[in-house]
Amino acid sequence: MSFAIFFLLVQDGVTNGAIYALLALALVLVFAVTRVIWVPSGEFVAYGTLTLAGLQLGKPPGALGLLVGMAAVAGLMETYACLRRREMARIPRQLALWTALPLLIATAGWWLATRGPPFWLQIVITLALVTPLGPLLYRVAYQPLAEASVLVLLIVSVAVHFALTGLGLWFFGAEGSRTPPFSTASWQIGAMTINAQSATVVVTSVVLIAALYGFFGRTLFGKALRATALNRVGARLVGISPNLAGALTFTLATLLCAFSGVLIGPITTVYYDSGFLVSLKGFVGAIIGGLVSYPLAAAGALLVGLLEAFSSFWASGFKEVIVFTLIIPVLLWRSLTAHHHEDEE
Repeated sequence: MSFAIFFLLVQDGVTNGAIYALLALALVLVFAVTRVIWVPSGEFVAYGTLTLAGLQLGKPPGALGLLVGMAAVAGLMETYACLRRREMARIPRQLALWTALPLLIATAGWWLATRGPPFWLQIVITLALVTPLGPLLYRVAYQPLAEASVLVLLIVSVAVHFALTGLGLWFFGAEGSRTPPFSTASWQIGAMTINAQSATVVVTSVVLIAALYGFFGRTLFGKALRATALNRVGARLVGISPNLAGALTFTLATLLCAFSGVLIGPITTVYYDSGFLVSLKGFVGAIIGGLVSYPLAAAGALLVGLLEAFSSFWASGFKEVIVFTLIIPVLLWRSLTAHHHEDEE
């Protein structure tokens, strides 16, 4: 193996690892705050790519219909919950939050999509359309079961994954899509060739991770999420709403997944069901971090990206097997070193 090939593999591994790191952070964030193992995270990666691809073609993307449908269901559930608690005065406010606001975003997205917006605005529209699906999904599927055990929440996540995969086929179709690269430039430094597309992916991932670090360390909502992750009961006692924390967590996690879909679009062709395999690799990184440590999860995701790149060179037919085999020694080590705690009734 020459140095040029070695550097190319490292570059591909770091690029993929940066994307997997965003997914791993999303998985750790969701589990730490809500105890949900977020199996359907990959669907939002695929939605991000397919939505941007639809905007590239100048047609309203399938995410519009999905957003409208979930907003209607969430509004009906909120109305029923207010009627059940006899809080009729809250119905207009809840409908404005869970139904009117998503419908307004969908309307603005549809209007802009038909106007041929520039590429940077297409990315903004994609994030604006896909991100609200996260809190809506939390309201519909997870909030009613917020106090259930981790096993029940895992079963619900698996069911939601299959439901979102079917909805993805319905709203986006079976055809694969690929988005144009952010840049086609490259720089030659000796025997090394640095691709501008790879550099853009890594830099934007690092900037987003740094922004999240600032959000959790310096903002009131970020500190509230940290408090909920550390002690859910204590956070509730000091007035932090678990429903608000869950909805905000899913909003941030969906933003990370949708942004990952934007980044991965120029690298590979994405289908409605492609996100599951990508999210599994982010899950391996999250498992290395024990689903609690953000730095370890990011480092584990980077390791997954490098392992995948070198495996594709030495044994391309077994690269997925090699990557997912990494989880076995990690789980074995954690099972031997971690203390077991029974689930609270």
